[in-house]
Amino acid sequence: MSQDPTAAPSAIGQPPQSPQIRDTRPGLDRTARLVLIAAAVVVTISMGVRQAFGVFLTPVVAELGIGREVFGFAIAVQNLLFGLMQPFIGMIADRFGPSRVVLAGTAAYVAGLVLAASTGSPTGLMVTLGVAVGFGLAGTSFVVVLGAVGRAVPEARRPQCFALVTAGGSFGMFAVVPGAYAMLDAFGWRDAILLLAIAASAMAAFGFALDGARRRRPQGAAGAAPAPAAPSGADTLGKALHEAAHSGSFWLLALGFGVCGFQITFIGVHLPAWVGDVGIPGWVAAWALGLIGACNIVGAYVLGSLGAHFRGRNMLVAIYTLRMIFVTAVVVLPPSAPLILAFAVLFGFTWLGTIPLTSGMVARIFGPRYLSTLYGVVFLSHQVGAFLGAWGGGYAYDLLGSYDAVWTAMAVISAIAALMHLPISDRPVVRQPKAA
Repeated sequence: MSQDPTAAPSAIGQPPQSPQIRDTRPGLDRTARLVLIAAAVVVTISMGVRQAFGVFLTPVVAELGIGREVFGFAIAVQNLLFGLMQPFIGMIADRFGPSRVVLAGTAAYVAGLVLAASTGSPTGLMVTLGVAVGFGLAGTSFVVVLGAVGRAVPEARRPQCFALVTAGGSFGMFAVVPGAYAMLDAFGWRDAILLLAIAASAMAAFGFALDGARRRRPQGAAGAAPAPAAPSGADTLGKALHEAAHSGSFWLLALGFGVCGFQITFIGVHLPAWVGDVGIPGWVAAWALGLIGACNIVGAYVLGSLGAHFRGRNMLVAIYTLRMIFVTAVVVLPPSAPLILAFAVLFGFTWLGTIPLTSGMVARIFGPRYLSTLYGVVFLSHQVGAFLGAWGGGYAYDLLGSYDAVWTAMAVISAIAALMHLPISDRPVVRQPKAA
């Protein structure tokens, strides 16, 4: 007599595996996989090149005869434009598709790098690395590609997929920064920047795949009505912006993200110079930045995946608390190569872990329909913090002769950010059903 396989004992006498513990989350179809791969590659290149700018600070300042504040201000303008454009870039991507945005962003990115390689003045540095690359970053980074991924993958898979794309940015940092330092050492800073421009041009080819989710037809049996979809967000962009503007949790997420922007940009731009100031060889700084990227490949995925099982608010509180501890160690312990590399490993684990958690909370609260736009607004706060980290670090050094005050400020604002995330609610917005 046949037996129910779900009820019968196994051949080795063990109870059968309960079907309730199987992973019942929907898989990714071919289109979703292509969008995910393209998004990860675009972010890998865009963020990797961006994070390499810090290794150019010392040689550029020496050759052009400028202060660190001038270089830092150019990178600060880059980050501010990067952030200011995000809400508008998100709207354009939501309306016309991400592929066109990535293509235009790649063109601006490459033009800025090529022109930077021939600049000889602070103004030229501002126009190229500041303005042109800032526009390029706006069209080739997380806001655009995460919106495409959010529409392409099932809701249950979003935290892991957002984490994979974020890990791509970390891999870019790991792969590009040590390579940029090696090219700088071998060819000089101008030729090294030209080589980075060639690498950045590859983003255009992968950008075309990001419109796949918009072209995909509804799946289902022939002649059958599609299954009811989960609410994807507000009916119109105006309603989505109204919901966000009246949400205290939205603004707390934005403020906390600003702290993240300050921290990672200060470290990315000024860590190489600080390492030289304390008498440690430059390769330590290059490998520290590479280690940050390598460790965040794991950290971004792990933290994003945990976001599917634990409340994103609590995860963000933990991240900023850990950052406070790591930065405090740099403040109170004497600088050394082992300390810097250990700091890179520990801080790197949390480096971009805030991105899948923050974007995932925005998608959960407001839905994915206008995710690019709403996350763009949150990301603007991140880039305002980045502006202060890049410019403020250089200003503090030129004024005080060291970065000590900035490191102390980093520890303090980490604690403030952890406290700000405690009252955030991640419950989805309740909307009135539309009349039939």
